[in-house]
Amino acid sequence: MAPKRILVTGASGCIGHYITEALIQETNHELYLLVRNPEKLQINCETRAGVTVIKADMLDIDHYAKLLKTIDCAILAATAWGGSQAVFDVNVGKTLRLMNLLDPDVCEQIIYFSTASVLDRNNEILKEANELGTDYIRSKYECLRQLSRLPINNRITTLFPTLVLGGDSNKPYSHLSAGLPDVVKWIDLIRFFKADGSFHFIHGQDIAQVVLHLIHNPPKPDEPRYLVLGNERVTVNQAIEDACAYLNKKIQFRITLSPWLANLLIAIFRIQMAAWDRFCVNYRHFTYLNPVSPDTFGLQTYCRTFTDVLKIGRVGERPRMVNEETFNTEQSAEERESKRA
Repeated sequence: MAPKRILVTGASGCIGHYITEALIQETNHELYLLVRNPEKLQINCETRAGVTVIKADMLDIDHYAKLLKTIDCAILAATAWGGSQAVFDVNVGKTLRLMNLLDPDVCEQIIYFSTASVLDRNNEILKEANELGTDYIRSKYECLRQLSRLPINNRITTLFPTLVLGGDSNKPYSHLSAGLPDVVKWIDLIRFFKADGSFHFIHGQDIAQVVLHLIHNPPKPDEPRYLVLGNERVTVNQAIEDACAYLNKKIQFRITLSPWLANLLIAIFRIQMAAWDRFCVNYRHFTYLNPVSPDTFGLQTYCRTFTDVLKIGRVGERPRMVNEETFNTEQSAEERESKRA
């Protein structure tokens, strides 16, 4: 296969690190990595030729119009989290502008990262995401709404990550993986509760394998271009049971943490909750139809079960030092909401 010219935005984040590492190690494509701070890029980009690091902000994307006209595939993983204006400028305005600067006669595919928070259980648009969501979620909702208006819309493959895991000594930890040590801290309390809820998760390494597959096998006209990234559904109770088994903790009895009891505790302890937090407590089942993982394409999935999550995260083995740099720009909304399950 002839090498492609591939642009990656957000390469310095958790997901971006896994995608970039896979592209460097497993392909000979010509890579252009757009990052605001190259010092956060912990991958050795000099292990082979054809890798160019561009120090740039999405707000200045027009300066790279000439390069964008030559790109065969754009992987858009960059996002902004803080500040209402910045979030919408980057996640909507400049993201759409970048897509418009690509040449439909040259660009074979855009792989755009959204968030599963904007979808309901039937993979349809969740109206509450726009009505109650954080600035980040509302910006992703708005960008998704405008994609159909773009001249290059038929080349866009939109990915909706669920709970994202990942991180190691050479990659920033996702928010969820950074919080895994808390499982040990709270397991003696958590094991006595049951809760009605469920979720999906996916590891950054598995996301990277899906992305590589899509680069080499773009969806055909009759194939879906909206893909929810996640393993099979896991219930909250199953996750608790798996954690107890892994940590050798016995479950002698369990109290059902019903929605009314959860809301009562919130009121008693005067816990401050935003509108989206309250919605998440009541919604409970963040599940989707036909989630996609490497298994979907006949590839090997790195992290398939919740026990795998605990093993890969080395939960209970040793404490992990996490600083501010851990919380990268590639967190999905589901990661930040995982503590509410």
